[in-house]
Amino acid sequence: QVQLVESGGGLVQAGGSLRLSCATSERYAMGWFRQAPGKERQFVAAINWSGGTTRYEASVQGRFAISRDNAKNTAYLQMTGLKSDDTAVYYCAAKTGRLARVAVHISEYDYWGQGTQVTVSS
Repeated sequence: QVQLVESGGGLVQAGGSLRLSCATSERYAMGWFRQAPGKERQFVAAINWSGGTTRYEASVQGRFAISRDNAKNTAYLQMTGLKSDDTAVYYCAAKTGRLARVAVHISEYDYWGQGTQVTVSS
C-alpha cells in the first residue's frame, strides 16, 4: 500500500514561512492541495515526475515553491509571505506513472497524504 507521509505544518504569524514535506516510497508526480473549514479542497501546486515542470494556483504564485528530491522520494512545499487566507489543512497527493505530467485536478491523483494543519495568525 502506498503511503504518503507529510510533515512540517504548524502555527506561524502572517508574513512568516513554513516548509511542508511529503515522503513517498517511490517517485511520483506530486501535488499539494489545501482545504479550509467549510470550503472545498483546492489545488495549490504541482510538480511532474522528473521535477522539470511546476504549476501554481494564482494566489500562491510567487510566494510558494514546490520542489522535489528524487533521491529521497520527497516533495516539498516552501511557503513564504504567509497570509491568514492560507490557513487550511494541506494535503500532498501522488500521481502514478513513470514520466507523469504535472496535474492540477483532484481526480488526476491516485494517493493522498493524511493532511497537515497550517495556521497563519494575523
